[in-house]
Amino acid sequence: MARTKIAAVLRDGQPGTTVDVRGWVRTKRESKGDFAFLELNDGSCFANLQVVVDGKLPDYATLIKQITTGASVAIDGEIVASPGKGQRVEVRATALRLLGTADSTTYPLQKKGHSFEFLREKAHLRPRTNTFGAMARVRNALCYAIHEFFQDRGFLYVHTPIITTSDCEGAGQQFQVTTLDIAKAGSGLRAKGSGTEKKNPDAADPASSSVTQPLALSPQPSIDYSTDFFGKKAGLTVSGQLEGEAFACAVGDVYTFGPTFRAENSNTTRHLAEFWMVEPEMPFYELEDDMALAEDFVRTIIRKVMERCPDDLQFFNDRIEPTLLESLKNIVDHDFIRLTYTAAVEILQQSGQKFEYPVEWGHDLQSEHERYLTETHFKQPVILTDYPRAIKSFYMRCNEDGKTVRAMDVLVPRIGEIIGGSQREERYDVLVERMKECGLNPDDYWWYLELRKYGTVPHAGFGLGLERTLQLITGMVNIRDCIPFPRVPGSAEF
Repeated sequence: MARTKIAAVLRDGQPGTTVDVRGWVRTKRESKGDFAFLELNDGSCFANLQVVVDGKLPDYATLIKQITTGASVAIDGEIVASPGKGQRVEVRATALRLLGTADSTTYPLQKKGHSFEFLREKAHLRPRTNTFGAMARVRNALCYAIHEFFQDRGFLYVHTPIITTSDCEGAGQQFQVTTLDIAKAGSGLRAKGSGTEKKNPDAADPASSSVTQPLALSPQPSIDYSTDFFGKKAGLTVSGQLEGEAFACAVGDVYTFGPTFRAENSNTTRHLAEFWMVEPEMPFYELEDDMALAEDFVRTIIRKVMERCPDDLQFFNDRIEPTLLESLKNIVDHDFIRLTYTAAVEILQQSGQKFEYPVEWGHDLQSEHERYLTETHFKQPVILTDYPRAIKSFYMRCNEDGKTVRAMDVLVPRIGEIIGGSQREERYDVLVERMKECGLNPDDYWWYLELRKYGTVPHAGFGLGLERTLQLITGMVNIRDCIPFPRVPGSAEF
């Protein structure tokens, strides 16, 4: 008999049907040796399946004694109507096998109510809890919705490199990849600290404005990278955007979706060293087209997750953030406000609100400013446009005023920025000028510049950080709880 997942039993199981169910025991209750109740979960859904084990089964006394919270079992049984409240059916076991024990004296999840901090130290076991089982299912549904959104619209899924010699943001926050013997290559590589850093200008990822000391590795002058594996200094990618542009300017609308890395020494609830990014690039798009796609994207993927994970989201609403479902419905049901950066600064300055960081034109907005706009002033998502060129990346198209660029950020309640994007600078001479303005050597981006020499077109794109989106959808406060195995300064054990 083939195994039946618990989700299918609870959803479609009919009394009188024989099933084989397997999973991990959440709780066990015994009744004077006559029978026992097992709450079984296999991760296929939020709910547990109640299994009634008759004391007359072979080896009942021995097996029941060994079955504790966390143990794994296989059960053959019959689906019956459940007399209990809140459950339509249960299973009466006809055969019971113990697959794996869990020592009740050492099993870390024996008790309930562990803190998220404790569970991060048990990242290999925390998916067995209600919270992180629900997070895994929501993450899966979100990824499915993301691919579905782009595939339904004719986008090509492009795999951009994880190892690269280009720094998309030019901020020097790349992890270095090398085969050199660091001990012999000039006493190793020193950590480079640059002080105050700008917020990631084109991705709503875990980077935000903060004073940090990047962990990016900077070579000692004596290191000869021509002898390294790639012949020059290489690192883990901070974005697949540049490579995505190359494909967009050849095959049309594309998107990348994969891991990206920031060597930023920031121990905050908003930062990860490794996170997942979604980055579409579209030829023949201008800023208005980019904003329309981004809004449609956010509203669609949230709606899909709400449809596919109602029980999990209800749990997050009940246990994590009591306004969660109301907030998500507000995003799905309302058009996003369009507003220039300059107008937003005026609103913030005239708000009478006391902010930790002063609001001044030419400075990047902080999370507190973004949340004021979305939660207090407009009470709905906002798309900000036309940021000062001095605080944005070299690839963003310059406006005719000479002061701003055709950038856009999508801001949502509770999170702030969730998407960053722009119309890309397609003019060769202007792009070269911007690279020099940002302290970059155009020779290092020769292939990117050639896209502007051979059939250049207006084009645009944006970036969305998966984990930040999961914070929005689940109400979780710490971004480290939105990824299976968080990579942060001082922690890469699991």
